[in-house]
Amino acid sequence: MDSFAAGGIAGVSEILVMYPLDVVKTRNQLFVGKSMGTIVSLRNIVKQEGVSRLYRGIILPICMEAPKRATKFAANDTWGQFYRKLFGVEKMTQSLSILTGATAGATESFVVVPFELVKIRLQDKNNTHLYLGTMDCLKKIIKQEGILALYNGLEATMMRHITWNSGYFGVIFLVKSRLKTKHELLNNFIAGTSGGCVGTMLNTPFDVVKSRIQNSPRTILPQKYNWSIPSLFIVAREEGFWALYKGFVPKVLRLGPGGGILLIVYTTLMEFFAKYK
Repeated sequence: MDSFAAGGIAGVSEILVMYPLDVVKTRNQLFVGKSMGTIVSLRNIVKQEGVSRLYRGIILPICMEAPKRATKFAANDTWGQFYRKLFGVEKMTQSLSILTGATAGATESFVVVPFELVKIRLQDKNNTHLYLGTMDCLKKIIKQEGILALYNGLEATMMRHITWNSGYFGVIFLVKSRLKTKHELLNNFIAGTSGGCVGTMLNTPFDVVKSRIQNSPRTILPQKYNWSIPSLFIVAREEGFWALYKGFVPKVLRLGPGGGILLIVYTTLMEFFAKYK
């Protein structure tokens, strides 16, 4: 329960600081053609649509971040205990950290898919006139596409979270085992930031196709983007390999330091809960 609460608070802390970069990331991923830079995109959104547009759809991520991050860390702890017992290992190793992170990512996916889908629809500039807000978007998706449409992109979301979590927790284990500094907060920030950067490098292609799959209404047939692997080939063939890394800069700027913030808040709260008990 402690890891669930600490993960939830850590997730909300990160999203409040980093959300505008997520908006820019999604816009770049949905855009077919040459994307603008992060600073230019931020400036254009503010100039053309107002500052508030940088926070459009933030209600869903805030609602999502608590269960999402809570599930991430709680599942990582739980699966870690399971795998140590299964393989008869007393302490975590890097390979177990990668396996545990991947399994935790798959678990986390089932929680976040509906939130992610509504967030993607709200962040797309082309959908501005379609949805009045979060609840209006949710109601229209269910009414027009059916309630199962909320799980559109589940497979791609699982691929995104499996790759990110395995990279994130695997690198955290490696970096923390190598760091010699006695400053725990600095250790956690360096390890979390490094893990966030590596996780982002691994999962950005899956994030690109996930965004496109979830932004495709089920009422439009045939669907161009359905499953992650075929969609990867479609994007690479039509737009070039590097199109699979659209939105990488704002994403890594968010999830690099964001990964450090997550780990610092999580570990600090876990230490506080332990001391309080």
